[in-house]
Amino acid sequence: VVNYAPFTLLPSAVPSALFEQAYAVQQDFNLLVDAISQNKEFLEHTLASTIKVDDFTAQLFRIHMQVLEEGLAQSVFLGINRSDYMFDCGVDGTPALKQIEINTIAASFGGLTSRTAAVHGRVLKVLGKSEEASRLLPNNPSKGLALGIAKAWELYGSQSAVVMFLVEEVQRNIFDQRCVENELWNRNIRVIRKRFRDVFEKGSLDDAKRLYIDGQEVAVVYYREGYVPKNYDQQNWEARLLLERSRAVKCPDIATQLAGTKKVQQELSRPGTLERLLPGRTEAIARIRATFAGLYSLDMGEEGDKIAATAIADPDRFVLKPQREGGGNNLYGEELRQVLEKIRDSPERTSYILMDKIKPQPAMNYLLRAHSPLQVSECISELGIFGVYVRQDKEMVMNKAAGHLLRTKAIEHADGGVAAGVAVLDSPYLV
Repeated sequence: VVNYAPFTLLPSAVPSALFEQAYAVQQDFNLLVDAISQNKEFLEHTLASTIKVDDFTAQLFRIHMQVLEEGLAQSVFLGINRSDYMFDCGVDGTPALKQIEINTIAASFGGLTSRTAAVHGRVLKVLGKSEEASRLLPNNPSKGLALGIAKAWELYGSQSAVVMFLVEEVQRNIFDQRCVENELWNRNIRVIRKRFRDVFEKGSLDDAKRLYIDGQEVAVVYYREGYVPKNYDQQNWEARLLLERSRAVKCPDIATQLAGTKKVQQELSRPGTLERLLPGRTEAIARIRATFAGLYSLDMGEEGDKIAATAIADPDRFVLKPQREGGGNNLYGEELRQVLEKIRDSPERTSYILMDKIKPQPAMNYLLRAHSPLQVSECISELGIFGVYVRQDKEMVMNKAAGHLLRTKAIEHADGGVAAGVAVLDSPYLV
């Protein structure tokens, strides 16, 4: 069944200073993610407690270590990420930009959001607001993402090689992917769409570790799946290992996927960590740190005991986040309290992090969703900035912000993105 993607009737007000701040820090975040992915010791140390209790992260980490031991065949690296923020209204009501998370694998909606501003422009014109319509920003992340993929394909250096989108068995979000795919075809770059199953059945490496699927050499593997445990069975893990061992440019490689875990996010907020990862880049570090909300470790020991007790006593101040991507996993309020009480004395608690709950200022809007009643809702928005970078060996060849995504949800829905069925596509109207 084809449904239209859900969207807001009207664009939402976004403070222009915070919008500009989010764009300005994106290249810094690109450098940071890339630095983490190359720092074996940091990942090993940071994820040590997590891999003891979280099988999924442990399995990814095992592949990471195996590939490093074998020696990396890949020399070109492509990162496509999306850093997500909310506007936190402090005690005095001044909004501040606070990072929710950074998605380093399968960061979606670059395609659909490239079409959203035109929809809102039309709505405003119909309402007799053509002046306001002209102020909506152009936004085309699908082109920006495709430029990154195209650059990686070019540096791989084989004209006949293809780009492979690695997709799920059932792909609800196919049109979002097709937008990026079309941009590649327009540049005469062949795209194939395959599942893990196809890689397992038809994938092979030659002596130079070049990846072949169905006899076609693959230059770039663009993952649009593989970020949650249910994406994997034994065959899929074997397919993932094959891909990681290959010379093909993986977007992301497994180290970059690990760099996007919640545990890494929490470790980055510790004093001194950013300085160790980005030596000498004091201005970049200040820009990054300004976006951090309070993040707390639940590792075993006094520090973890203390924050667990604080959160049980006052659960509405916090969000409890597991090491998962894809929305719909976080715990709030009473549920947070119950889970923490159950696991407070067990090592299981180390598979979560705690974060200060961000309190944005709600606004009224209509959320237009297929087969849903039309009603005005009190809404909050989340701003994502797409980042794209390409590195060849040690040299950064491309590093940029590639566009934005605004997603809006009714305040009764604590957690969840568009694909999780809670948030809808929106456009920022800068104020």
